[in-house]
Amino acid sequence: MISPASRSTLNRRALREWYLRNRNRTFALLNIPRSEAYFDRPIPLRLPVAFYDGHIPAFSFQKLVREALGAPAIDAALEELFERGIDPDRADDATATRAAVQWPSRPQITRFAQACDSAVLTALAGAELADDANPLLAGAAAVYTILEHEEMHHETLLYMLHRLPLGRKHVAGRAGIYREQQPVNTGRVVIPAGTATLGARRDELRFGWDNEFEQQTVDVPAFEVNVNDVTNREYLEFVDDGGPVPPFWVPNGGEFRLLGMFEEMPLPMTWPVYVTKAQADAFCTWRGAGARLMSEAEYHRAAFGTPEGDERPYPWGEEPPTSAHGNFDFWRFDPEPVGISPQGASAWGVLDLIGNGWEWTSTEFRPLPGFEPMPTYPRYSTDFFDERHFVVKGASPVTSRNLVRRSFRNWYRPEYPYVYATFRCAY
Repeated sequence: MISPASRSTLNRRALREWYLRNRNRTFALLNIPRSEAYFDRPIPLRLPVAFYDGHIPAFSFQKLVREALGAPAIDAALEELFERGIDPDRADDATATRAAVQWPSRPQITRFAQACDSAVLTALAGAELADDANPLLAGAAAVYTILEHEEMHHETLLYMLHRLPLGRKHVAGRAGIYREQQPVNTGRVVIPAGTATLGARRDELRFGWDNEFEQQTVDVPAFEVNVNDVTNREYLEFVDDGGPVPPFWVPNGGEFRLLGMFEEMPLPMTWPVYVTKAQADAFCTWRGAGARLMSEAEYHRAAFGTPEGDERPYPWGEEPPTSAHGNFDFWRFDPEPVGISPQGASAWGVLDLIGNGWEWTSTEFRPLPGFEPMPTYPRYSTDFFDERHFVVKGASPVTSRNLVRRSFRNWYRPEYPYVYATFRCAY
């Protein structure tokens, strides 16, 4: 059991370093676009790149300093402008409409962000950050909310930057990452019937998002699953037979190339294919023989279960996640060939369950039993319990290692084309 954080036990230096690490990565990512692309909208229904330059520090200030600690606003108008941005479904969604507003200049946004950062750093240095009498500060929740929020935005920001034309971003010195390699193992494995633990107990984690609670044990019947994710080579057979083209493939004279973050390259046949859930479902139907996506519970069984009947915190065991276990935490921006990280294999020998792409599941994103909206961000999950989003598990190449925990749940719409998500067939 992890004891609740308190003022005396919080490591303020570590929290400051974490915050500054996040901010430095945000600055680096926002410098990928050329200056003339700062107000571009690479994904049409999303807000411009400039919005996220203001949103991330504004969120940190609002949640920790203004809401949790009761400080006054820095700039009420800018705080409202940068408060929240999500991917809408339709062009007439209110969030999309906001894209037509007159955005502040880049120097104005920079000054606002610096003021937010200064206030947050001052709070991290000396404010009461853990107070069980304040729901926003219980267990230092507001602090961990802002730290993990920024890390999640690193990935979603890259979904936008990936769609920015290569000529509108700095690519020099970043290309040349193409390589092919065969997996260490292939085929299917049988996962025997057993139980899977979804979610976590509230006293078990230092911090978790509301949809991670409460813990639930599920009986999982026996099933088979492929050791590796579906590759571009396998999916190409489906496309050649009339299947839909994945969103990261670029038609080129009767062939396909792959749009990487910093280059367009020959289609890497041994890399995992990134697809929508709808495309993954269609591939499974085409493959036949009862092929389908794993459920969230089956993913947990394949990733964390063991033949002995217990469960591991990570597929490979208890060792904290490192680059030896898979392709995540910004080791690279693009995928690597499937099945080349044997140290990350689960107890059943299933590869790449963490890293190299989120894993689509067949499970609708719903609350676990005992769900309660989190005081620091009440709308974090509840807006998406709409029967139109599905759970993805694992991690992509640009998912922070701090989010690689068993209970972490992510979710997207089945037609969403921008996520770094792959799949494997279960039977």
